[in-house]
Amino acid sequence: MHSYNDYFNCCKGVGISLKLKKVILVSYPDEFRQNEAISLVESASDYQIVKIFTQKYLNHSNHGLGQGKIEEINEFLSDNKSEILIIVDEHLTSRQIHNLEKATSLKVIDRERLILDIFNSRATTLEAKLQIQLAEAKYELPRVRESANLATGSERPGKGGGGEYVVDVKFRDLKRQMGFILDKLSDAKRRRELYLKQRTRTEIPTVALVGYTSSGKTTLFNLLTQDTKETSNNLFTTLSTSTRSFFIHKKKFLLTDTVGFISRLPTYMIHAFKSTLEESLAANLILLLIDCSQPLDEIRINYLSCWQVLDELKVNKSKVVVIFTKSDTTELTRIREIATDLAIRIPPIISSKTGYGIHKLKTLITQQILLNL
Repeated sequence: MHSYNDYFNCCKGVGISLKLKKVILVSYPDEFRQNEAISLVESASDYQIVKIFTQKYLNHSNHGLGQGKIEEINEFLSDNKSEILIIVDEHLTSRQIHNLEKATSLKVIDRERLILDIFNSRATTLEAKLQIQLAEAKYELPRVRESANLATGSERPGKGGGGEYVVDVKFRDLKRQMGFILDKLSDAKRRRELYLKQRTRTEIPTVALVGYTSSGKTTLFNLLTQDTKETSNNLFTTLSTSTRSFFIHKKKFLLTDTVGFISRLPTYMIHAFKSTLEESLAANLILLLIDCSQPLDEIRINYLSCWQVLDELKVNKSKVVVIFTKSDTTELTRIREIATDLAIRIPPIISSKTGYGIHKLKTLITQQILLNL
């Protein structure tokens, strides 16, 4: 585990602390959740972790955190007077955030708000931005009344124009906003369906890449299509679907890159991005990429999380082929161990970095496409 206090101290001399917002991260003790939380924070490019606290349960009724953990945080803050933000690696209600902010005198955001902030910073296409706006509205909707009550200290927080309650006006505004976004997304969906019909008439087979975030989808996409899409170890580098052509033995295929999955992603976020993923559902073949360079426990959680999302999207499992990526960092004995742990046969193994296994992957794509056509 990184020593973030040491990292913070060494960065002072190069001016990094002037550019980044200092963060206290509160996560779970187990290594996978903690590492994923760190990756999420690091993916929000303007945050710098200065301290990590862990707690077994982050859903205590009043503050999310237990009273003892709040005291630990306040003790740390007594020696660190600079402005700091608290990020809690769990869903918190408005009341819990309000109480925790009051107890620590710091701004608090939860895991879902952090993910939405990352989505906001990464969206580039109109449809991706609309999807994020829809997710934002769904995040805010259940919080409207509670936030208003906390601000006024009453159950009915006072009237706006025409005798309407302010909170009711805001609630209806959010509902109208969601309706407007859904209409725009429906238009985008119709355009995509028309595009898919046109593409189907051309009889060009389509392959989709799906998998956990940072599993190597975009790197493989670039290798096969000769594209130059941004790649990064940060989470959610890809937020919108991209489709490009590639060739295997002079036969043309289309390849689709998709948004990466993540554990504990709320259902409303999956639904918000469902239309973005629908293009991959129409593919003749779906490659589920698994990063075999990770610790075994992380691989297991990632694999199960991916299948959970695919099940939510009602994907035809017969079109899904598992692929192990990043094999250049993994020995064959460990690959066997991973396959045994996941209760699957050893899948095709590739390295987009070295090119290992790419020829066999292309052969597999051709064979599987012929089976699924």
